[in-house]
Amino acid sequence: MTNPPQFAVMITGAVIAAVFASMLLLERARPLRQTVEGKLRRVLRNLGTGGMALALVTLVQTALVVPAARVIAARQLGLLHLVEIPTVLHVATAVLLLDYTLWIWHRANHRLAVLWRFHLVHHVDRDLDSSTALRFHFGELILGTGYRLLQILVIGASPLAVWIWQLILFASILFHHANVELPLGWERRLVRVIVTPRMHGIHHSDQLSETDSNWSSLLSWWDYLHGTILLSVPQRDIVIGVPAYEESDDVTIGRILIMPFRPQRRDWHRSDGNLQTRAHPGPPRALEP
Repeated sequence: MTNPPQFAVMITGAVIAAVFASMLLLERARPLRQTVEGKLRRVLRNLGTGGMALALVTLVQTALVVPAARVIAARQLGLLHLVEIPTVLHVATAVLLLDYTLWIWHRANHRLAVLWRFHLVHHVDRDLDSSTALRFHFGELILGTGYRLLQILVIGASPLAVWIWQLILFASILFHHANVELPLGWERRLVRVIVTPRMHGIHHSDQLSETDSNWSSLLSWWDYLHGTILLSVPQRDIVIGVPAYEESDDVTIGRILIMPFRPQRRDWHRSDGNLQTRAHPGPPRALEP
């Protein structure tokens, strides 16, 4: 994670722009779920939130993470430097381990109250589409930057491996947040390997039992491995969001920016005080329409 060469920056920007534009077009042509808010207002809100977060996290990375990552790479610290392996195998293994440890971080963001305060901003979006992939609070990204440095240190991931993983990850996040109806047969095959829109839509459900599943970000294998995969929820039964923030006035850009710093609500309880959850017994079944 040294300062990336110009071509790497250009490739990353081009890939993100191309995937985002493609998802916006597909969302218009083949929407998976009906929406409750106006598209333009939500996209502008999410771009504003994400743009602020990106600007701040770039400052943190430039001042702290990039110099530290240079030292890690120069001294060959981390597990993958304990043995001599070919570069291709090093990169492939690092990508797998980076993705698995991101699954751990995502789960921690749901389990630890101090992290959930920031991750909540991502989940209170009342619709789910490719712009939601950009909607992260600056506090979450700054905390995540520290975790990213820990990943690199422990794994011993090379700058090349980190760049390749992050490039694929960005594309994956834009894809699986998209409100796009893929042919069901295709998606049932894809979900065995990568996170898909129907799979991730379940994770953004307003039911606690469904949000507490499908924590993978690129490869879906980690949820299969840990038994946290949930596929059998029909998309028509999914309401996107968090029960305590179901009104449009709850999720204006001003309110979501200060949300982590305010007293927290009982996020998963309905207005009548009951917990919003439903049971899903048995082993995971195939994706539903």
